[in-house]
Amino acid sequence: MRRLITAAGAAAAVAGCVAGLLLLGPDTSRPSATTAPAGASSEGAGSVDTTRERTETHPDDPTAWADLAHAEIERARTTLDAGLLDRADTALRRSLALDGTDNYRAVTGRGLLANARHDFGEGRLHGLRATRMAPDRPDGYAVLADAEIQLGNYPQARHAVQRMLDLAPATAAYSRAAYDLETGGRPEDAAIALQRAVDSAVTQDERAFAEARLGDLAWSRGEIDRAARHYGRALDAVPAHPYGQAGLARVAAARGHPDKALELYTRLVERMPLPQFLLESLDLRRASGDSHRGSERAVLAAQLRMARADDGPVDPHLILYAADHGDPEVAVELARREWKHVRSVIVADALAWSLHRAGRDTEALTYARRAAATGWKNALFRYHRGTIEQSLALPEGARRLSEAHALNPYLSLYRPDAEG
Repeated sequence: MRRLITAAGAAAAVAGCVAGLLLLGPDTSRPSATTAPAGASSEGAGSVDTTRERTETHPDDPTAWADLAHAEIERARTTLDAGLLDRADTALRRSLALDGTDNYRAVTGRGLLANARHDFGEGRLHGLRATRMAPDRPDGYAVLADAEIQLGNYPQARHAVQRMLDLAPATAAYSRAAYDLETGGRPEDAAIALQRAVDSAVTQDERAFAEARLGDLAWSRGEIDRAARHYGRALDAVPAHPYGQAGLARVAAARGHPDKALELYTRLVERMPLPQFLLESLDLRRASGDSHRGSERAVLAAQLRMARADDGPVDPHLILYAADHGDPEVAVELARREWKHVRSVIVADALAWSLHRAGRDTEALTYARRAAATGWKNALFRYHRGTIEQSLALPEGARRLSEAHALNPYLSLYRPDAEG
Protein backbone atom coordinates (compact mmCIF):
# COMPACT_ATOMS: atom_id res chain seq x y z
CA MET A 1 0.00 0.00 0.00
CA ARG A 2 2.95 2.38 0.17
CA ARG A 3 2.37 3.53 -3.42
CA LEU A 4 -1.14 4.74 -2.65
CA ILE A 5 -0.48 6.31 0.73
CA THR A 6 2.59 8.30 -0.25
CA ALA A 7 1.22 9.39 -3.62
CA ALA A 8 -2.02 10.60 -2.11
CA GLY A 9 -0.54 12.02 1.07
CA ALA A 10 -1.51 15.62 0.30
CA ALA A 11 -5.13 14.77 -0.44
CA ALA A 12 -6.23 14.04 3.13
CA ALA A 13 -9.84 14.91 2.39
CA VAL A 14 -10.35 11.79 0.31
CA ALA A 15 -9.73 8.65 2.43
CA GLY A 16 -13.20 -10.38 9.97
CA CYS A 17 -19.18 -16.17 12.36
CA VAL A 18 -21.19 -13.03 13.34
CA ALA A 19 -18.39 -11.41 15.33
CA GLY A 20 -16.30 -9.57 12.83
CA LEU A 21 -18.80 -10.17 10.05
CA LEU A 22 -17.27 -8.41 7.03
CA LEU A 23 -15.33 -6.29 9.50
CA LEU A 24 -12.76 -5.28 6.92
CA GLY A 25 -15.14 -2.77 5.41
CA PRO A 26 -18.52 -2.08 3.86
CA ASP A 27 -19.83 -3.19 0.50
CA THR A 28 -18.45 -1.21 -2.43
CA SER A 29 -21.83 -0.11 -3.75
CA ARG A 30 -25.49 0.14 -2.94
CA PRO A 31 -28.45 0.65 -5.23
CA SER A 32 -29.26 3.99 -3.68
CA ALA A 33 -26.71 5.45 -1.27
CA THR A 34 -27.85 8.63 0.42
CA THR A 35 -26.55 10.51 3.39
CA ALA A 36 -28.63 9.76 6.44
CA PRO A 37 -29.23 12.22 9.27
CA ALA A 38 -26.88 12.00 12.22
CA GLY A 39 -27.75 9.10 14.45
CA ALA A 40 -29.69 7.21 11.78
CA SER A 41 -28.61 3.80 10.53
CA SER A 42 -28.75 4.24 6.79
CA GLU A 43 -27.90 0.61 6.09
CA GLY A 44 -30.78 -0.73 8.14
CA ALA A 45 -34.31 -1.70 7.28
CA GLY A 46 -34.89 1.33 5.05
CA SER A 47 -32.32 0.28 2.44
CA VAL A 48 -33.51 -3.32 2.53
CA ASP A 49 -37.16 -2.31 2.27
CA THR A 50 -36.44 -0.06 -0.70
CA THR A 51 -34.69 -2.81 -2.62
CA ARG A 52 -37.35 -5.35 -1.66
CA GLU A 53 -40.02 -3.05 -3.09
CA ARG A 54 -38.10 -3.08 -6.38
CA THR A 55 -38.27 -6.88 -6.49
CA GLU A 56 -42.02 -6.70 -5.94
CA THR A 57 -42.41 -4.13 -8.69
CA HIS A 58 -39.99 -5.90 -11.06
CA PRO A 59 -40.02 -9.58 -10.04
CA ASP A 60 -38.24 -10.66 -13.24
CA ASP A 61 -35.35 -8.23 -12.87
CA PRO A 62 -32.19 -10.17 -11.83
CA THR A 63 -30.41 -6.97 -10.81
CA ALA A 64 -33.18 -6.04 -8.38
CA TRP A 65 -32.86 -9.43 -6.64
CA ALA A 66 -29.06 -9.15 -6.54
CA ASP A 67 -29.35 -5.64 -5.09
CA LEU A 68 -31.66 -7.01 -2.40
CA ALA A 69 -29.06 -9.64 -1.51
CA HIS A 70 -26.32 -7.01 -1.24
CA ALA A 71 -28.56 -4.89 1.01
CA GLU A 72 -29.31 -7.87 3.27
CA ILE A 73 -25.61 -8.75 3.55
CA GLU A 74 -24.69 -5.15 4.34
CA ARG A 75 -27.42 -4.97 6.95
CA ALA A 76 -26.08 -8.20 8.46
CA ARG A 77 -22.67 -6.56 8.68
CA THR A 78 -23.93 -3.45 10.42
CA THR A 79 -26.33 -5.24 12.77
CA LEU A 80 -24.16 -8.37 13.23
CA ASP A 81 -27.30 -10.44 12.56
CA ALA A 82 -26.18 -13.54 10.66
CA GLY A 83 -29.79 -14.65 10.25
CA LEU A 84 -30.15 -12.10 7.45
CA LEU A 85 -27.70 -14.08 5.34
CA ASP A 86 -30.32 -16.73 4.57
CA ARG A 87 -32.52 -14.05 3.04
CA ALA A 88 -29.60 -12.88 0.94
CA ASP A 89 -29.03 -16.44 -0.23
CA THR A 90 -32.65 -16.74 -1.34
CA ALA A 91 -32.47 -13.46 -3.25
CA LEU A 92 -29.24 -14.49 -5.00
CA ARG A 93 -30.70 -17.80 -6.07
CA ARG A 94 -33.65 -15.95 -7.59
CA SER A 95 -31.33 -13.52 -9.37
CA LEU A 96 -29.19 -16.30 -10.84
CA ALA A 97 -32.28 -18.24 -11.91
CA LEU A 98 -33.26 -15.20 -13.96
CA ASP A 99 -29.75 -14.61 -15.34
CA GLY A 100 -27.08 -17.20 -14.74
CA THR A 101 -24.63 -16.21 -17.45
CA ASP A 102 -23.73 -12.52 -17.22
CA ASN A 103 -24.86 -11.52 -13.74
CA TYR A 104 -21.93 -9.63 -12.21
CA ARG A 105 -23.98 -8.27 -9.32
CA ALA A 106 -25.07 -11.76 -8.30
CA VAL A 107 -21.54 -13.16 -8.62
CA THR A 108 -20.18 -10.51 -6.25
CA GLY A 109 -23.14 -11.15 -3.97
CA ARG A 110 -22.27 -14.84 -3.86
CA GLY A 111 -18.74 -13.88 -2.92
CA LEU A 112 -19.87 -11.53 -0.17
CA LEU A 113 -22.19 -14.21 1.18
CA ALA A 114 -19.50 -16.88 1.12
CA ASN A 115 -17.09 -14.60 2.99
CA ALA A 116 -19.77 -13.70 5.53
CA ARG A 117 -20.28 -17.40 6.18
CA HIS A 118 -16.50 -17.88 6.47
CA ASP A 119 -16.32 -20.00 3.34
CA PHE A 120 -13.34 -18.00 2.13
CA GLY A 121 -12.20 -20.49 -0.47
CA GLU A 122 -15.59 -20.13 -2.15
CA GLY A 123 -15.45 -16.37 -1.68
CA ARG A 124 -12.09 -16.27 -3.43
CA LEU A 125 -13.46 -18.21 -6.41
CA HIS A 126 -16.37 -15.79 -6.78
CA GLY A 127 -14.02 -12.83 -6.41
CA LEU A 128 -11.75 -14.15 -9.13
CA ARG A 129 -14.70 -14.81 -11.41
CA ALA A 130 -16.04 -11.31 -10.84
CA THR A 131 -12.69 -9.65 -11.56
CA ARG A 132 -12.42 -11.62 -14.80
CA MET A 133 -15.94 -10.62 -15.77
CA ALA A 134 -15.34 -6.92 -15.12
CA PRO A 135 -11.72 -6.01 -14.35
CA ASP A 136 -12.63 -2.31 -14.24
CA ARG A 137 -15.24 -2.60 -11.46
CA PRO A 138 -14.27 -2.57 -7.75
CA ASP A 139 -16.86 -4.96 -6.28
CA GLY A 140 -15.06 -8.14 -7.25
CA TYR A 141 -11.78 -6.90 -5.82
CA ALA A 142 -13.46 -6.24 -2.45
CA VAL A 143 -14.70 -9.83 -2.34
CA LEU A 144 -11.30 -11.11 -3.39
CA ALA A 145 -9.36 -8.96 -0.90
CA ASP A 146 -11.50 -10.10 2.04
CA ALA A 147 -11.12 -13.75 1.10
CA GLU A 148 -7.37 -13.55 0.49
CA ILE A 149 -6.80 -11.88 3.86
CA GLN A 150 -8.64 -14.63 5.71
CA LEU A 151 -6.81 -17.30 3.73
CA GLY A 152 -3.51 -15.73 4.78
CA ASN A 153 -2.62 -14.63 1.24
CA TYR A 154 -1.59 -11.12 2.22
CA PRO A 155 0.35 -10.11 -0.93
CA GLN A 156 -2.60 -11.15 -3.10
CA ALA A 157 -4.97 -9.25 -0.83
CA ARG A 158 -2.79 -6.16 -1.08
CA HIS A 159 -2.91 -6.33 -4.88
CA ALA A 160 -6.73 -6.59 -4.81
CA VAL A 161 -7.01 -3.64 -2.43
CA GLN A 162 -4.72 -1.55 -4.60
CA ARG A 163 -6.97 -2.25 -7.59
CA MET A 164 -9.95 -1.11 -5.51
CA LEU A 165 -8.12 2.08 -4.64
CA ASP A 166 -7.23 2.71 -8.27
CA LEU A 167 -10.81 2.15 -9.43
CA ALA A 168 -12.90 3.58 -6.59
CA PRO A 169 -11.00 5.44 -3.83
CA ALA A 170 -13.83 5.49 -1.30
CA THR A 171 -14.66 4.14 2.17
CA ALA A 172 -14.76 0.46 1.18
CA ALA A 173 -11.29 0.66 -0.37
CA TYR A 174 -9.71 2.87 2.28
CA SER A 175 -10.94 0.72 5.16
CA ARG A 176 -9.42 -2.38 3.58
CA ALA A 177 -6.21 -0.50 2.84
CA ALA A 178 -6.09 0.51 6.49
CA TYR A 179 -6.34 -3.11 7.59
CA ASP A 180 -3.51 -4.08 5.26
CA LEU A 181 -1.36 -1.22 6.52
CA GLU A 182 -2.07 -2.00 10.17
CA THR A 183 -1.34 -5.70 9.85
CA GLY A 184 1.77 -4.78 7.89
CA GLY A 185 3.15 -2.80 10.83
CA ARG A 186 2.32 0.70 9.58
CA PRO A 187 -0.26 2.06 12.05
CA GLU A 188 0.39 5.73 11.17
CA ASP A 189 -0.43 5.10 7.52
CA ALA A 190 -3.41 2.99 8.56
CA ALA A 191 -4.76 5.99 10.49
CA ILE A 192 -4.40 8.16 7.37
CA ALA A 193 -6.34 5.64 5.31
CA LEU A 194 -9.07 5.37 7.94
CA GLN A 195 -9.43 9.15 8.12
CA ARG A 196 -9.95 9.11 4.38
CA ALA A 197 -12.56 6.41 4.90
CA VAL A 198 -14.34 8.78 7.32
CA ASP A 199 -14.07 11.73 4.95
CA SER A 200 -15.42 9.77 1.99
CA ALA A 201 -18.22 8.04 3.91
CA VAL A 202 -21.62 8.25 2.21
CA THR A 203 -23.73 6.83 5.03
CA GLN A 204 -23.71 7.15 8.80
CA ASP A 205 -22.95 3.42 9.11
CA GLU A 206 -19.83 3.85 6.98
CA ARG A 207 -18.78 6.81 9.10
CA ALA A 208 -19.37 4.93 12.35
CA PHE A 209 -17.45 1.92 11.08
CA ALA A 210 -14.40 3.99 10.13
CA GLU A 211 -14.47 6.05 13.35
CA ALA A 212 -14.69 2.90 15.47
CA ARG A 213 -11.74 1.41 13.59
CA LEU A 214 -9.79 4.61 14.22
CA GLY A 215 -10.66 4.19 17.88
CA ASP A 216 -9.42 0.60 17.84
CA LEU A 217 -6.19 1.71 16.20
CA ALA A 218 -5.63 4.39 18.85
CA TRP A 219 -6.51 1.96 21.65
CA SER A 220 -4.05 -0.60 20.31
CA ARG A 221 -1.31 2.01 20.74
CA GLY A 222 -2.39 3.02 24.25
CA GLU A 223 -3.73 6.42 23.09
CA ILE A 224 -6.90 6.35 25.16
CA ASP A 225 -7.90 10.00 24.79
CA ARG A 226 -7.70 9.78 21.02
CA ALA A 227 -9.52 6.45 21.12
CA ALA A 228 -12.31 7.99 23.21
CA ARG A 229 -12.83 10.77 20.66
CA HIS A 230 -13.18 8.33 17.78
CA TYR A 231 -15.46 5.97 19.68
CA GLY A 232 -17.62 8.93 20.64
CA ARG A 233 -17.86 10.00 16.99
CA ALA A 234 -18.88 6.47 16.01
CA LEU A 235 -21.71 6.67 18.52
CA ASP A 236 -22.65 10.14 17.29
CA ALA A 237 -23.06 8.69 13.80
CA VAL A 238 -24.90 5.55 14.90
CA PRO A 239 -26.18 5.56 18.50
CA ALA A 240 -25.45 2.30 20.33
CA HIS A 241 -22.86 1.33 17.71
CA PRO A 242 -21.53 -1.91 19.27
CA TYR A 243 -17.83 -1.37 18.61
CA GLY A 244 -18.08 2.25 19.68
CA GLN A 245 -19.72 1.21 22.95
CA ALA A 246 -17.18 -1.56 23.56
CA GLY A 247 -14.42 0.93 22.86
CA LEU A 248 -15.72 3.40 25.42
CA ALA A 249 -15.88 0.55 27.93
CA ARG A 250 -12.17 -0.14 27.33
CA VAL A 251 -11.39 3.55 27.71
CA ALA A 252 -13.32 3.73 31.01
CA ALA A 253 -11.37 0.73 32.33
CA ALA A 254 -8.06 2.28 31.25
CA ARG A 255 -8.98 5.52 33.04
CA GLY A 256 -9.50 3.61 36.28
CA HIS A 257 -13.31 3.31 36.20
CA PRO A 258 -13.95 -0.44 36.00
CA ASP A 259 -17.49 -0.12 37.38
CA LYS A 260 -18.45 2.24 34.56
CA ALA A 261 -16.75 -0.04 32.04
CA LEU A 262 -18.60 -3.08 33.32
CA GLU A 263 -21.90 -1.20 33.20
CA LEU A 264 -21.26 -0.43 29.52
CA TYR A 265 -20.33 -4.03 28.82
CA THR A 266 -23.43 -5.29 30.63
CA ARG A 267 -25.74 -3.16 28.49
CA LEU A 268 -23.84 -4.19 25.36
CA VAL A 269 -23.85 -7.95 25.87
CA GLU A 270 -27.52 -7.93 26.83
CA ARG A 271 -28.39 -6.92 23.26
CA MET A 272 -25.34 -8.28 21.43
CA PRO A 273 -23.66 -11.23 23.21
CA LEU A 274 -20.67 -11.56 20.91
CA PRO A 275 -17.68 -13.57 22.15
CA GLN A 276 -15.36 -10.54 21.95
CA PHE A 277 -17.54 -8.38 24.18
CA LEU A 278 -18.31 -11.21 26.59
CA LEU A 279 -14.64 -12.15 26.93
CA GLU A 280 -13.54 -8.54 27.45
CA SER A 281 -16.15 -8.15 30.18
CA LEU A 282 -15.18 -11.43 31.84
CA ASP A 283 -11.46 -10.63 31.78
CA LEU A 284 -12.08 -7.13 33.15
CA ARG A 285 -14.15 -8.56 36.00
CA ARG A 286 -11.33 -10.95 36.82
CA ALA A 287 -8.70 -8.21 36.67
CA SER A 288 -10.73 -5.84 38.85
CA GLY A 289 -11.64 -8.45 41.44
CA ASP A 290 -15.36 -8.39 40.62
CA SER A 291 -16.91 -11.62 41.84
CA HIS A 292 -20.04 -11.37 39.67
CA ARG A 293 -18.76 -13.09 36.52
CA GLY A 294 -21.30 -15.85 36.15
CA SER A 295 -23.37 -14.47 33.28
CA GLU A 296 -20.53 -13.93 30.80
CA ARG A 297 -18.97 -17.28 31.62
CA ALA A 298 -22.29 -19.11 31.24
CA VAL A 299 -23.05 -17.53 27.87
CA LEU A 300 -19.53 -18.15 26.56
CA ALA A 301 -19.65 -21.75 27.76
CA ALA A 302 -22.94 -22.24 25.90
CA GLN A 303 -21.50 -20.70 22.75
CA LEU A 304 -18.49 -22.96 23.08
CA ARG A 305 -20.68 -26.05 23.26
CA MET A 306 -22.58 -24.92 20.18
CA ALA A 307 -19.33 -24.28 18.29
CA ARG A 308 -18.11 -27.81 19.04
CA ALA A 309 -21.43 -29.31 18.02
CA ASP A 310 -22.16 -27.54 14.74
CA ASP A 311 -18.73 -27.92 13.08
CA GLY A 312 -18.98 -24.38 11.64
CA PRO A 313 -16.71 -21.33 11.87
CA VAL A 314 -15.18 -20.59 15.26
CA ASP A 315 -14.72 -17.07 16.54
CA PRO A 316 -11.08 -16.61 17.68
CA HIS A 317 -12.30 -14.91 20.87
CA LEU A 318 -14.19 -18.10 21.71
CA ILE A 319 -10.97 -20.05 21.23
CA LEU A 320 -9.16 -17.69 23.62
CA TYR A 321 -11.98 -18.08 26.14
CA ALA A 322 -11.59 -21.85 26.04
CA ALA A 323 -7.82 -21.53 26.42
CA ASP A 324 -7.90 -19.16 29.40
CA HIS A 325 -11.16 -20.00 31.18
CA GLY A 326 -12.08 -23.48 30.07
CA ASP A 327 -10.29 -26.53 28.70
CA PRO A 328 -7.13 -25.69 26.69
CA GLU A 329 -7.44 -29.01 24.84
CA VAL A 330 -10.85 -27.90 23.57
CA ALA A 331 -9.28 -24.61 22.52
CA VAL A 332 -6.63 -26.50 20.53
CA GLU A 333 -9.31 -28.67 18.92
CA LEU A 334 -11.33 -25.66 17.79
CA ALA A 335 -8.30 -23.64 16.73
CA ARG A 336 -6.98 -26.49 14.59
CA ARG A 337 -10.41 -26.84 12.99
CA GLU A 338 -10.55 -23.14 12.18
CA TRP A 339 -6.97 -23.16 10.88
CA LYS A 340 -7.98 -25.65 8.20
CA HIS A 341 -10.19 -22.97 6.64
CA VAL A 342 -8.77 -19.64 7.83
CA ARG A 343 -5.03 -18.95 7.75
CA SER A 344 -5.10 -15.38 9.02
CA VAL A 345 -2.61 -14.11 11.58
CA ILE A 346 -5.47 -13.78 14.07
CA VAL A 347 -6.23 -17.50 13.92
CA ALA A 348 -2.50 -18.29 14.02
CA ASP A 349 -2.24 -16.33 17.27
CA ALA A 350 -5.28 -18.06 18.77
CA LEU A 351 -3.85 -21.47 17.88
CA ALA A 352 -0.45 -20.52 19.30
CA TRP A 353 -1.96 -19.43 22.61
CA SER A 354 -4.17 -22.52 22.83
CA LEU A 355 -1.17 -24.78 22.32
CA HIS A 356 0.76 -22.87 24.99
CA ARG A 357 -2.08 -23.21 27.49
CA ALA A 358 -2.19 -26.92 26.67
CA GLY A 359 1.53 -27.20 27.47
CA ARG A 360 2.82 -27.58 23.90
CA ASP A 361 5.13 -24.61 23.71
CA THR A 362 7.45 -25.81 20.95
CA GLU A 363 4.56 -26.18 18.52
CA ALA A 364 2.97 -23.00 19.90
CA LEU A 365 6.05 -20.99 18.96
CA THR A 366 5.71 -22.06 15.32
CA TYR A 367 2.24 -20.51 15.13
CA ALA A 368 3.25 -17.46 17.19
CA ARG A 369 5.88 -16.77 14.56
CA ARG A 370 3.23 -17.22 11.85
CA ALA A 371 1.13 -14.62 13.65
CA ALA A 372 4.07 -12.20 13.59
CA ALA A 373 4.89 -12.79 9.93
CA THR A 374 3.20 -9.65 8.58
CA GLY A 375 4.87 -7.32 11.10
CA TRP A 376 1.66 -6.29 12.86
CA LYS A 377 2.47 -4.24 15.96
CA ASN A 378 -0.15 -6.06 17.99
CA ALA A 379 0.33 -5.96 21.76
CA LEU A 380 -1.66 -9.13 22.41
CA PHE A 381 0.32 -11.07 19.80
CA ARG A 382 3.57 -9.86 21.38
CA TYR A 383 2.32 -10.82 24.85
CA HIS A 384 1.39 -14.30 23.69
CA ARG A 385 4.67 -14.84 21.86
CA GLY A 386 6.74 -13.46 24.73
CA THR A 387 5.00 -15.74 27.22
CA ILE A 388 5.59 -18.75 24.99
CA GLU A 389 9.25 -17.84 24.55
CA GLN A 390 9.70 -17.40 28.28
CA SER A 391 8.20 -20.85 28.85
CA LEU A 392 10.82 -22.20 26.46
CA ALA A 393 13.56 -20.27 28.34
CA LEU A 394 14.32 -18.21 25.25
CA PRO A 395 16.09 -14.91 26.04
CA GLU A 396 13.89 -12.83 23.72
CA GLY A 397 10.76 -13.63 25.76
CA ALA A 398 11.29 -10.87 28.32
CA ARG A 399 11.98 -8.33 25.58
CA ARG A 400 8.82 -9.31 23.75
CA LEU A 401 6.73 -8.86 26.92
CA SER A 402 8.26 -5.42 27.44
CA GLU A 403 7.38 -4.53 23.87
CA ALA A 404 3.78 -5.61 24.43
CA HIS A 405 3.51 -3.37 27.47
CA ALA A 406 5.10 -0.45 25.62
CA LEU A 407 2.66 -0.85 22.71
CA ASN A 408 -0.39 -0.80 24.99
CA PRO A 409 0.13 -0.29 28.74
CA TYR A 410 -3.56 -1.07 29.34
CA LEU A 411 -3.43 -4.56 27.88
CA SER A 412 -3.10 -6.08 31.34
CA LEU A 413 -6.70 -5.10 32.07
CA TYR A 414 -7.71 -7.77 29.59
CA ARG A 415 -4.79 -10.16 30.04
CA PRO A 416 -4.57 -10.83 33.78
CA ASP A 417 -2.29 -13.68 34.77
CA ALA A 418 -4.48 -14.99 37.57
CA GLU A 419 -6.41 -18.15 36.83
CA GLY A 420 -10.17 -17.77 36.24
